[in-house]
Amino acid sequence: MPEGHTLYRLAADLQRAFGDHFVAASSPQGRFSESAALINGRVLESAESAGKHLFLRFDNDLVLHVHLGLIGGFRIVSAPVEPPVGEVRLRLVGPSSYADLRGATTCELISIDTLDVILARLGPDPLRADAEPERGYARMRKSRKAVGAVLMDQRVLAGVGNIFRAESLFRARLHPLTPGERISKRRWNALWTDLVALMAYGVETGRIDTVRPEHEPEAMGRDPRVDKHGGEVYVYRRAGQACHVCGTRVKSQVLEGRNLYWCSVCQRRR
Repeated sequence: MPEGHTLYRLAADLQRAFGDHFVAASSPQGRFSESAALINGRVLESAESAGKHLFLRFDNDLVLHVHLGLIGGFRIVSAPVEPPVGEVRLRLVGPSSYADLRGATTCELISIDTLDVILARLGPDPLRADAEPERGYARMRKSRKAVGAVLMDQRVLAGVGNIFRAESLFRARLHPLTPGERISKRRWNALWTDLVALMAYGVETGRIDTVRPEHEPEAMGRDPRVDKHGGEVYVYRRAGQACHVCGTRVKSQVLEGRNLYWCSVCQRRR
């Protein structure tokens, strides 16, 4: 599932392609035809993300709410419009680009009031200027669940997925099974500050890199990581491999249906 930085980049790309322009909207697949008609020929005022959600506001006070889920994609093409291929739920056509939405978990038109309800339900997003990290910490401190599970709760932190979860906990030297209620404000502030920087870098580069300079391949004399997810990481999807810091084999287990990764030496359970 795309993490928050991917949605942030997508929102920026949609804003550049269609922002402040009249947009033609259609549903080649047919499942979104009635709603597409309501935004067809309207001006796209803004595109923004909050966590793993995407919101496109139109000039008739309607908002397109999209959640890509596991397999969804929203592809922007800067070229002459081609006939749709496959199950295209929504097509947007602007002055010089078009975008096709496929496979999304959520594709719906909502009101501004409903948008506010969704945003209030989400935890703070490290990429948003209006984020209130204290709200996330308040929810964290009420939970007896493992911090590794709590960080994936979008009501605590919006936009954090499995990679940022694993890597931020490693960098904070926090064992992922530590109860959320035991996380101090100092620890939370450090986690938040680190996530702000890591996710902002992800927006800039389009990939997730979390290793510090002294642990990069060139500095350590090791081969670069080869993985379709890209980027240099400490523990994510490195189960059984040597920790870049201490050499201990990285551990893994399933936590609430998702694979968890950590180093038992660098992230000792206290």
